[in-house]
Amino acid sequence: MPGNSTITVHADREIHPSRAVAPPIYQTATFWAEDGETFAQGAVEPRGKDFYTRFGNPNHAQVAAVVAELEGTEAAMVTASGMAALTTAVLALVSTGDHVIGQKSTYGGTGSVLLNLLPRLGVSTTLVDQTDPEAFAKALTPDTRLILVESPSNPLLQITDLRVVAELARAHGVLTMADNTFATPLNQRPADLGIDLVWHSATKYLNGHSDVSAGVIAGPAELLNRIWDVGLLTGATLGPIDAWLLLRGMRTLPLRVPRHNANGQALAEALQEHPAVAKVHYPGLASHPQHKLAANQMNGFGGVLGIEFTGGFEMADAFLGRLRYSLRSASLGGVESLAVHPASMWRGMLSEDQIAESVPPGLVRLAAGTEDTADLVADALAAAGAVHAAAASA
Repeated sequence: MPGNSTITVHADREIHPSRAVAPPIYQTATFWAEDGETFAQGAVEPRGKDFYTRFGNPNHAQVAAVVAELEGTEAAMVTASGMAALTTAVLALVSTGDHVIGQKSTYGGTGSVLLNLLPRLGVSTTLVDQTDPEAFAKALTPDTRLILVESPSNPLLQITDLRVVAELARAHGVLTMADNTFATPLNQRPADLGIDLVWHSATKYLNGHSDVSAGVIAGPAELLNRIWDVGLLTGATLGPIDAWLLLRGMRTLPLRVPRHNANGQALAEALQEHPAVAKVHYPGLASHPQHKLAANQMNGFGGVLGIEFTGGFEMADAFLGRLRYSLRSASLGGVESLAVHPASMWRGMLSEDQIAESVPPGLVRLAAGTEDTADLVADALAAAGAVHAAAASA
């Protein structure tokens, strides 16, 4: 099997081949057919590429080919955003009366789907402590149809034992779906550990340049065909230009991820002993309670860390204001470092009680970009020193 760098450059070569070195952008809403039989076939072909762009587009198919090979799955499909990937998949896989298991530590949008959207549709949900593998077994019911996991989790960087969850689910005929956004397929391949479906906010590391909103889902073709059917109805279609930009970004994923990993590790190590910092959440640290598990199922630990400040909400906010290179902004995974205060950002997705239960008020999520490591470390230490001094003099 070719390496990741070769995959990202060549895995889509046979999708609508042409003599162009850079793939064309198929900026068209629809395609014509030479005869009625070809037209009829295109109208029912799952995840097609040349019937109607809501059904599929060559640029979609090119992205899907690369993602599927990177994740080691049979197939993949694209959506207009990571949340579109999640909601389309969940709506395709569960129905009224079913039960879904999720995690307590998870992205706010995912938490809102589990706590707010699904119960309105008659789907019951249970959120468990993903650091305890037995919690998933205890949450199973005869109606459980899906287990949603995220590892490392957003924003506490907790690790889920994907192999154990996959084995448990398979033994009970339950599907599993993993958010692999933080890890990327270079640092972790959930399908290799038995997970059925893998999804990403491709807005993040896969694109890597903060200029596209997109999502992807990878897994068995039969499951993706079911999800694609629902996607036709929800219409969360990725535009051809955005798909082309996503493909272009993925070409350099194997070059970018090692730098993200190195910068995340360096920042975590530099900040964990700082007097302004109560705790650093990063699976690459030996002090992380699940470091051995992370090392067992990951090839690298990513560029995102959670920094919990001793001065709570106010100190966290002040730290963000002191950073020079890490911009105060939502999202992550781009070449530029971004930092955010989750307790503030997630107010539009979760209730105050839900936020208080899942996100410490003094937590900053810092997503290291690809800047020089020494510059990022010096900047973070200077900002932490400034807020510590201000608190000491207050």
